[in-house]
Amino acid sequence: MPDFVIAPATDADLPAVVELVNSAYRGEGAEAGWTTEASYIDGQRTSLALLAEELAATPTPSLLLLRREAGGDILACAMVEPHIDEGYAYLGMITVKPGLQAGGVGRAMLEAAEAHAAALGARRTEMTVVHLRDTLIAWYERRGYRLTGARKPFPYDDARFGTPRVAGLEFVVLDKAL
Repeated sequence: MPDFVIAPATDADLPAVVELVNSAYRGEGAEAGWTTEASYIDGQRTSLALLAEELAATPTPSLLLLRREAGGDILACAMVEPHIDEGYAYLGMITVKPGLQAGGVGRAMLEAAEAHAAALGARRTEMTVVHLRDTLIAWYERRGYRLTGARKPFPYDDARFGTPRVAGLEFVVLDKAL
């Protein structure tokens, strides 16, 4: 696997992150990857305003970026939201450029996010995935995550997260001991 540069996002990176996330989850390029949600959720996955709001949240999350070289194109990202008083960090918005999926970039991004969470003092990580994404859930399970049995509702009443095309969407919760 090639070496990658992992670094926190800057404000200047945020427009490119929004473009990456929207293209990978639901955009025109989403079908090039295997983690798309485009067949059951329309619209954006995030916006510049929503991303800025998330980054300003308490506890302050870290948005990590993966590049082949410093200053190069963003190939992947992950949000690490510490909940250290509760012993965990929430991992979200783990995204890989669609044409690069299944090439080790996602694994490198996930490992970097987990290492960052551990460095913050987390003893475990937690994430949520739309329940229909069986292939993605299986990918996380192969990396040590387990389904907790907990489920969370999809925010049907909040268009900032897209417009569902099917009824009954929900998130499953996965976790992993670090």
